[in-house]
Amino acid sequence: MGIFNRAKDIFAANVSDMLDRAEDPAKMIRMIIMEMEETLIEVRASAARTIADQKEMRRHIAKLETLGQGWTEKAELALSKGREDLAKAALVEKRKSADMAVQLREEITTLDDALSASEDDIGKLQGKLREARARQNSIVARLESAQNRTRMREMTNGPRIDDAFARFETMERRVDFAEGRAEAAGMGAAPRSLEEEFADLRASDAVEDELAAMKAKLANREG
Repeated sequence: MGIFNRAKDIFAANVSDMLDRAEDPAKMIRMIIMEMEETLIEVRASAARTIADQKEMRRHIAKLETLGQGWTEKAELALSKGREDLAKAALVEKRKSADMAVQLREEITTLDDALSASEDDIGKLQGKLREARARQNSIVARLESAQNRTRMREMTNGPRIDDAFARFETMERRVDFAEGRAEAAGMGAAPRSLEEEFADLRASDAVEDELAAMKAKLANREG
């Protein structure tokens, strides 16, 4: 009976409430599914044992019926020989066999009720198991989505992004300073040589390249 009570506890359990209270819903539903699977195996094993017991009882009833028929024949033989005492003794033994057969039939009826209940339990367990597995897939997908959203928020609002923007601003200030120095150098000064002009262009290109690389790296992180 313990197995069947255990199955009924699962039927009565409010899975939604259990998941709402769980710190790790995915782990909780895995445990629920394992419990259902183990209970289903035990209920089926119990039903198999019950069926085997019924078959053994029916074989025993058949033997008792054969034995009762044998006592009937012995009682008839005793009467035909004038031994009423032996006939009565044979009929008493026949009655014992018949009573035992009746008792076994009653036990078989009780086991039939238990089998019917276990069949109903198995059907309900299978339905609960299908529902739990469907819920498991949904929960895993929702958890993965939530975790991905959390990672994205951490990436966009975390210190790494702040640091990248700080370095980005530093590079812009360096560009401003380089441009300001170039402009200041030209104030009141003699015309610069061609080599100096090309050197400034190369220096400016290097800074611009570094700035462009930083922008691209930042864009990849945000993507």
